[in-house]
Amino acid sequence: MRGARWLLLAAIVAILGSVAVTYQRQRREVETQAPAKPAPLPEKVQGTMADWHWKKSTPGRTEVEIWAKQFRAEPDEFQLEGVRLHIFQKDGGQYHRFESASAVFNPSQDQIFSEGAVTITLGVPIKGEAKRQLVSIRTSGVTFEGKRGLASTDRVAEFVFENGTGKSTGAAYDVNSRELQMRGNVALNWKAPGRKAMHLEAGALIYREAVSHIFLFPWAKLQRDNGSLTGGDTLVHLNEGVIQTIETQKASGADRYPRREVEYAADRLTVNFNDSGEAEKIIGEGQARLVSTSETARTTMTSDRVDLDFETADGEQALKTAIARGHGVVETAPLPGKTADPPPQTRVLHSEVIEMQMRPGGREISTVATHTPGRIEFLAGRPGQRRREMKGDRLWITYGAGNVIQSFRAVEAETRTDPPSGQPKAAPSQTWSKNLVAEFDAKGQMARMEQWDDFRYQEGARRATAAKATLDSAANRILLETKARVWDPSGATSADRIALDQASGDFRAEGHVASSQKQDQKRPKSGMLSGEEPVQAIAAGMTSRNRNQLIRYEGDAVVWQAANRIKAESVEIDREARRLVAQGKVETQLLEKGEKGGKTGGLTTVKAAAMVYTESDRLAHYTGGAGMVRQGMRVKSSELRAVLADKDASSSLETAYADGQVEIVQSERDRTRTGSSEHAEYYAGEDKVILRGGSPQLTDTLKGTTHGRELTYFAGDDRLMVNGVPDKPATSRLRRK
Repeated sequence: MRGARWLLLAAIVAILGSVAVTYQRQRREVETQAPAKPAPLPEKVQGTMADWHWKKSTPGRTEVEIWAKQFRAEPDEFQLEGVRLHIFQKDGGQYHRFESASAVFNPSQDQIFSEGAVTITLGVPIKGEAKRQLVSIRTSGVTFEGKRGLASTDRVAEFVFENGTGKSTGAAYDVNSRELQMRGNVALNWKAPGRKAMHLEAGALIYREAVSHIFLFPWAKLQRDNGSLTGGDTLVHLNEGVIQTIETQKASGADRYPRREVEYAADRLTVNFNDSGEAEKIIGEGQARLVSTSETARTTMTSDRVDLDFETADGEQALKTAIARGHGVVETAPLPGKTADPPPQTRVLHSEVIEMQMRPGGREISTVATHTPGRIEFLAGRPGQRRREMKGDRLWITYGAGNVIQSFRAVEAETRTDPPSGQPKAAPSQTWSKNLVAEFDAKGQMARMEQWDDFRYQEGARRATAAKATLDSAANRILLETKARVWDPSGATSADRIALDQASGDFRAEGHVASSQKQDQKRPKSGMLSGEEPVQAIAAGMTSRNRNQLIRYEGDAVVWQAANRIKAESVEIDREARRLVAQGKVETQLLEKGEKGGKTGGLTTVKAAAMVYTESDRLAHYTGGAGMVRQGMRVKSSELRAVLADKDASSSLETAYADGQVEIVQSERDRTRTGSSEHAEYYAGEDKVILRGGSPQLTDTLKGTTHGRELTYFAGDDRLMVNGVPDKPATSRLRRK
């Protein structure tokens, strides 16, 4: 038994040895087949992973998702390689994609940063393909803040968007507000299909995707084809990626073509584009200004507000209409050396509302009209030229070729024409009427102006009225028609028609002429028409020269002063020469003065073919067969010279001299004296008659007939003096009772 026990122990040992050997062999086999032990992790690295994925969600939707080909976890951040980041919009239909070769993700701050190149694509559809070019941004140094939903960089960023590209220094995109910021040195190139390209520059830019607005500040420049626009803060409105409206502050713009230019500026400028991408309307507000330059003239419009409408002509944008609203001024000036000699006058139009229509092509003005009362000035551009001013409740101006004014119309019109330069003492001429039309020649000089309905005229002390007036500018003459009247301190004239010479003041009146001329108070109060009362006249025609110093009445003329009267086919009064000439069927009537303090006498009437009166000697010379009738006396002769008394005499007629077949008849109640001779003299103060020449003869119905070389008789005391000659003694034939 004791031996068997040792045998059993030996057997157990052998078995254990065999198991140990087998274990060691199997262990070596397992160890040779096991994978290699991984290298230890670097310091601070907590783990790594390939094809890493991270998601942030809220109930009902995913907010952010990140993929990385390589992931490395560190205590406060994740190092990512081959990164793709999706930021989902709240509506869940789109997301924004950020792609970069590497990035750092800080979960605690919900922030990711990429030092290297980054591509950002905005508005990617979750389902299906994008219907238009998506906005993409290429930049570097991008930080995305998850809590704010903001991606930003301060480095150069390049953009690609629908219909254009852009570049800026520094950029940011707010996911929540869908707002893109380009923070400095912005440059954009916009090119919509079928539309002209636009280049845009700005200090900074904000694109509000949700409302399709682009805000440029603090300055902006836009260039399209031949057009440019420069301004301060600028707002661009988009419609499906196409520019609809541009609003800018402190702005100026221009469209420049070989044969025309349009420049505009305002405190606030709004540009509206049509469906073809062309600027069709521009509104300038606050110190608005438009300058349109053609080959011959420059037109400048200023106003509180200017509305410009454009049209496409021959493939170019051309100005069609310009409207000034509020303190409007339009000045059209000829360009030196571009117009005919002499050039048209510079024109300046003022009104609260002015509308300017352009001819097709936008190079020249077609019409200008005011919608409120207006005033236009025609400035004197050279020596001798007149400055004109016209006003009206409404004004219309039509232009011809070369921006030369063609016609002008006004209602409730008022005009002022200054004397030519170099005549500062001359008075301006002014007119008023309800209607006015002016016509201009091919050189833009006013040729004719017509005014009607209550026409009025004033030049210094001279006035005129008529139903209608026509100015012939070349002749410097105004024709007044229908109820025409002209007057000044020296007198007044009315007629059917009056032609007035503006330069000299002379005028010609025709048809139912009526005139009233004041006497010169410094002249002697004696003569044929020399009383204090004005001289009145009527005639078929009248001519006044030298400011009413020389007046001629024609056609059944009648000139009178109180009871003194002259009738003739024509009467001419020369005030400077102090002479009066009457021609054709002359008849004068002179009221005889009575004794001082007594009643006036009768009339002295003289008829003749012609009469000349000279005030210096108070002599009226009648020719062509004269006949005088005075207080019971009739005188016939070939000619008659009547000397008028001075102002202190008791009679208006002082002396009368008759020559050629003289016949004098004095009649009383029961007595008649008839004298005849070749020459006779009558002295009114003595009531004396002298007959001489030929065979003087006096026949008295009471005393018979007397002949002599000279016969003198006094009608007042019935005295007769007879002078004979030696070979022909005086003879008398007495009539017996």
